[in-house]
Amino acid sequence: MPDGDESGRTVLSRALAILAAFTVDRPELTLAQLCRITDLRHSTAHRQVAELLEWGAVERLPNGAYVIGLRLWELGTLNPRALPLRAHALPIMEDLHSATRQHVQLAVLEGMEAVVVERISGQTVVSVASPVGGRLPLHATAAGRVLLAYGGEDLFRYVTGSTLARFTVSTITEAEPLRRVTAQCRHDGFAVVREELTTGTYSVAAPILDSRGQVEAALSVVSSNSKVRAMAPAVVLAARGVSRNRGLRGRSV
Repeated sequence: MPDGDESGRTVLSRALAILAAFTVDRPELTLAQLCRITDLRHSTAHRQVAELLEWGAVERLPNGAYVIGLRLWELGTLNPRALPLRAHALPIMEDLHSATRQHVQLAVLEGMEAVVVERISGQTVVSVASPVGGRLPLHATAAGRVLLAYGGEDLFRYVTGSTLARFTVSTITEAEPLRRVTAQCRHDGFAVVREELTTGTYSVAAPILDSRGQVEAALSVVSSNSKVRAMAPAVVLAARGVSRNRGLRGRSV
């Protein structure tokens, strides 16, 4: 294996590169795979992984592969956007799940994607594309579209400034049609997405506001029911309940 180009890379940047190599699609990685993904020399990667292992940032499986460690998960729960939000949302998410018997998920904006921070899964409904901690595209999911709709013009231009991925024949990949549906989302107070991320999957989402009246998250239901729009009133009502739990008083989007 050729040596990677490590010029100008600090110890911290190398460690972060190793951690960033793990994704939803590749939760387990061998040392050789980490070297290939990060472009680090074998000796460097081995030393960095050993330090991360000792600290608890990664764990080693019996087969020799590495996974993200619980120490990072513990730190992640301290994020002020995730922990209090999840605590305020979970009781209402449970009620919404009981009423719909569908997947219910909570997502926040992170860069140009939505990150799922909590989910209650239905056992007999459609599979979901991303687990807790996973990421969703803003343009092709109801939760993402809500966050995009209320994220401001700069975010919209940033997202549409590059090619929008096409996941199904229904995915909106052009800026102007996407602008129209995000405007409709702001008008209606919710977003409905039909088979844009996965064929046979439908979702509806509504915004959650913080105590200042700013959209901080999206609450969504993911279903195999093509008439998912009928669930919109329940989702909107649930999102408003979470917003009240977050300290919102007498304001709406």
